[in-house]
Amino acid sequence: MTATITTREVTIASHDGQSFSAYLAVPAAGHGPGLVLCQEIFGINDFMRRTAQSLAEEGYVVLAPDLFWRQQPGIQLTDGPADMPRAFELYQGFDVDLGIKDIAATLAALRALPEQQGGAGVLGYCLGGKLAYLAACRTDADVAIGYYGVGIEDSLEEAANLRGRLVLHIAEQDGFCPPPARQRILEALGGKANVELYVYPGMDHAFARTGGAHYDKPSALMAHQRSMAALQRVIGPQFDYSYLWDKHCEYEFGTRDVAATMATMVAEPYVNHIPTMTGGVGYRELSRFYQHHFVSSNPPDTRLVPLSRTVGATQIVDELLFCFTHTTEIDWLLPGVAPTGKYVEIPLVAIVKFRGDKLCHEHIYWDQASVLVQIGVLDPQGLPVAGRETARKLLDETLPSNTLMARWKDSENK
Repeated sequence: MTATITTREVTIASHDGQSFSAYLAVPAAGHGPGLVLCQEIFGINDFMRRTAQSLAEEGYVVLAPDLFWRQQPGIQLTDGPADMPRAFELYQGFDVDLGIKDIAATLAALRALPEQQGGAGVLGYCLGGKLAYLAACRTDADVAIGYYGVGIEDSLEEAANLRGRLVLHIAEQDGFCPPPARQRILEALGGKANVELYVYPGMDHAFARTGGAHYDKPSALMAHQRSMAALQRVIGPQFDYSYLWDKHCEYEFGTRDVAATMATMVAEPYVNHIPTMTGGVGYRELSRFYQHHFVSSNPPDTRLVPLSRTVGATQIVDELLFCFTHTTEIDWLLPGVAPTGKYVEIPLVAIVKFRGDKLCHEHIYWDQASVLVQIGVLDPQGLPVAGRETARKLLDETLPSNTLMARWKDSENK
């Protein structure tokens, strides 16, 4: 059975002799670098718990302290209109200085856990975004990441005490951080060593809160990748994505073992072959796809010819040639098209996202028009498409360019 993350509640001793609770999420490996996760103004609610679990899947031991415990322990609110007045009431009554001391106590408790190995950082949203900034100034956190922090502009004098690495994600249209406040932050912190500042155009507050009114998936994904890059750079963990992806491809195209292929992926992965919209979302659907429509349907002479690979903080981008003879019906590539016996070579790009040491999703791109031309079901005459020539030119850049441009000759000697 594949190991999974584990969660539990722990008790943390405060600096003044009291105690408060925190939600702990531990990665499947049972150990990893540490992260203190700082809440929004809604307490350690479902979003924060899911975030802790997601970060644990990335390989972190995550401890999310109940920072409202001095006002009302264990509160869990939503961002709906019924809970918003109470959330703002708690926010207005929150003692920031005591909150930072609680974060320092949480960091100390995190470092003392047997599961925590390596460095430790702080990551927070909204109220937690400001607390992450202040933790970078007042605690021994190795790295701090703040999402749309509220009120950072009022504490910029503390930047002289910055320790470790600081990353701030700023929403351009955030009403809680209007343009003058944003400008003060950018001017005070911009250019400082070990500080990364990112402004997300057109985004409002809480653009990374899944299910929220202002959630924006592209911006949330970009912010997450930048956060992971900073965390991995400073505290790890480090994974061999190339090895993991190569093993996945070996199981897909070499041994053609569906169970082994699925074992390289997270519990609920997804695959999207962009041109044909084939693949699957979730373990059950994707396993069905692999079993009946992918692994067994690829022609016997299928070859992957690697051309380049870029390894990032959370993903791999592979550029390759996909080569095969169309001797079987290929459900995922040419659904419903009977075998033509034609040989095909196409440039293909695979963008493979990881969560920890497992594949999370795949986005696969190719030129479907080139495939259709090569198997003889699309006449390229008069169309701006090409067949195997696209693969040939990828390997030999000296081959003529602009052969599909009738007007190319018109610009000669101009």
